[in-house]
Amino acid sequence: MAWVWALLLLLSSLCVKQSSSIISLGSSLSSATQSIPWRSPSGRFAFGFYSQGGGLSVGVWLDGGGKNDNKVIWTANRDDPPLHATATLTLNEKGLLLSSGVSGENKVIASPNDSAVSVFSASMLDSGNFVLYNKVNHTIWESFEHPTDTLLGGQALLTNHELISSSSENDHSSGRFHLRMQLDGNLVLYPLNVDDAATTAYWATGTNGVNLSLRLFLNSTGFLQLINNTDSSIYLEINYRFYQEVSYNDHNENTTTTSNDGIVHSATLDVDGNFQLYTHQFEPSGGFRTSRVSRALKDYCKVVGFCGINSYCTFNDDRAYCACLPGTDFIDPQRDTLGCKRNYSEAHCKGGKDNIPLYNITPLQNIVWTTGIFYSEELMSMSACSQTCLEDCNCEAAQFSGGVCRKQKLPLWYLLRQEGDNDVSSTVFLKMGIRSLEADDGTVPHELKPQIKRKDPTLKILLLTFSLVACSCALLAISGVFIFKFRVLRYKRLLEIGNLGLTGELTLTSFSYNELKRATNGFKEELGKGSFGAVYKGSLNRGRNLIAVKRLEKLVEEGEREFQAEMRAIGRAHHKNLVRLLGYCAEDSKRVLVYEYMGNGSLADLLFKSRQRPDWDERTRIALDVARGILYLHEECETPIIHCDIKPQNILMDDYWRAKISDFGLAKLLMGDHTRTFTVVRGTRGYMAPEWHKNIPISAKADVYSYGIVLLETVFCRRNLDTTVSNPEEIILSILVYKCLVEKKLDKLVLGEEVDKKSLERMVMVALWCIQDEPALRPSIKTVVMMLEGITDICIPPCPTASSI
Repeated sequence: MAWVWALLLLLSSLCVKQSSSIISLGSSLSSATQSIPWRSPSGRFAFGFYSQGGGLSVGVWLDGGGKNDNKVIWTANRDDPPLHATATLTLNEKGLLLSSGVSGENKVIASPNDSAVSVFSASMLDSGNFVLYNKVNHTIWESFEHPTDTLLGGQALLTNHELISSSSENDHSSGRFHLRMQLDGNLVLYPLNVDDAATTAYWATGTNGVNLSLRLFLNSTGFLQLINNTDSSIYLEINYRFYQEVSYNDHNENTTTTSNDGIVHSATLDVDGNFQLYTHQFEPSGGFRTSRVSRALKDYCKVVGFCGINSYCTFNDDRAYCACLPGTDFIDPQRDTLGCKRNYSEAHCKGGKDNIPLYNITPLQNIVWTTGIFYSEELMSMSACSQTCLEDCNCEAAQFSGGVCRKQKLPLWYLLRQEGDNDVSSTVFLKMGIRSLEADDGTVPHELKPQIKRKDPTLKILLLTFSLVACSCALLAISGVFIFKFRVLRYKRLLEIGNLGLTGELTLTSFSYNELKRATNGFKEELGKGSFGAVYKGSLNRGRNLIAVKRLEKLVEEGEREFQAEMRAIGRAHHKNLVRLLGYCAEDSKRVLVYEYMGNGSLADLLFKSRQRPDWDERTRIALDVARGILYLHEECETPIIHCDIKPQNILMDDYWRAKISDFGLAKLLMGDHTRTFTVVRGTRGYMAPEWHKNIPISAKADVYSYGIVLLETVFCRRNLDTTVSNPEEIILSILVYKCLVEKKLDKLVLGEEVDKKSLERMVMVALWCIQDEPALRPSIKTVVMMLEGITDICIPPCPTASSI
């Protein structure tokens, strides 16, 4: 009875152990706790998240137990970007669901082929196979049917399926090689990124043409077998075609003297493109020891694509490595299998013998090169092959073999150098630019580097330095002479003008009298006549810029004084409501001023001569423009200016009908803190303030008076003094307006016109305040602007007199 109880106890422990590996629906793994994967019953295999490329991937690995690094066996969705630390794996009825917490994307990474079948549980088996079960514990999906780069003992590579190498030891995305179990029964190794063809295959079992459907199987003792799919018989054991790292007998002895339970066999298509067999011996103390048993190719350089573009495979102490062709450097020095890029600048191809000074030809011996894309194949000698490639613009490399010269352009693929191989009689000619930027990183043998003769640059440097110094001295001498002559001529010109101080303070253009005479066509077209001279129309820059030229024609003494005033005032005054002075002429007794041209005449023309009076909005805008121009003259420019002759004739309209104040010939400057000054009588009758006739100091309030008259004329589009009216009471506009204001009948003065009554009343009261006889009663021009803008309230003014009319 004792043995029965012992048997029952053993079966019970096995059941408990097996049940512990069952993963039930709703179970989940979080990437935040990647140290707790789903393990197989023995703990040798684990399924879950593992670190890769700065993120995480999902897969199966041999667990090193902290003693050594884990070995990844299988990866789900291996070419997807790495996952973040918020991903979750959940087992549900549809399969294994991967949820990304960052993007919110859900993806099923393992599910039954039949969508009608529901998942009931899953398990990580001790064979390394991760499986999904239905309700009756039948396998409905398994990782063994979807291998990546590795087969485990008991796993098969099915017909028309493939293994794809990893990108690197630490990056398990798809790499550069694949092993395909073909439909014709042949097991073949190819580079991945080219078409599968006989010219690119670098290893095969040679079992094509046997008219059998075969699969590759790795049995539990580590033997690779081709199995007949029809009757499951062994067609061929291919271990014997592999190069043995240790003798098969030693390997067999190791597997028989050690419990097979402690060994895991694997066959991996490695990063370097070789298909290799391994054993993983688990130690009693934990971890495992990996041994390479055998490999498909003894010579790693036989792997087509072992080296990248423009590089060739060679050996150093029986170790295969990649070297760059002359004229190229590694794309990434840390990964020499990626290939090389040219390190010289391509010269412009001239063709024929003209190419000889620009390029060198470097020969390489014993290069196997069978996959070139040649654009030319011709019978010729070796020397002719080298010469024709040098002179051919399209040729960047040529292969000479068996009396045939084959030419092609870069890049070159799948090159192999075989030292001392008598069967190889191929020579490669490489064309490279004379100006090579090649960095000597020690990877290219010295005898393969192009020997470029360089001339001593010392003489060229000396000649270049001497030339630069000589040119610099010549330029300095020429510049000195030019500057000297320019200053002498400028000084002579200033002496001719006779007023060094005046010209120095202006920023205006100085014209000669002949220049202005030509510009005005001999002062032909007169625009108007002012108190001190006539104004003529002219043009500069071949008619592109119109100007107004004022020629002072009064007595020299008085004209000189006016000229001085114009220069000092207008030369420093810049405002959008002032006519701009562009330049002047001062030759002998001739004094001429050059203004910007105002194409729409004066305000007097607009108010008194136009067939259609400007509308109300336009008149209010003009009134404000004039007030702002006077405000600038009185308070905002560098030196306060009294205009002394504000009238509609001196207010000009530009192309945009903006009002601008002109004619500073009567301007009186207020120097320093002087706000009042005595002067001779200036101005125009009807617009002159009463103080002009009383021999009392003139202040800025004189301009305010003149502006008040202009404002009344602008509002009602008639002159202040009009003797043509039928009613004598209406001759003086200011008296008539005051009477209508008091009687609240202002609207009868603008019959037939739509005006804003409040605006009309405000402008009338401003004008009446401006024309008060007593200067102290008149507002400043700043207050006038504020009243016109509606900022300041206005009370009814006293009745003005007509003393200045």
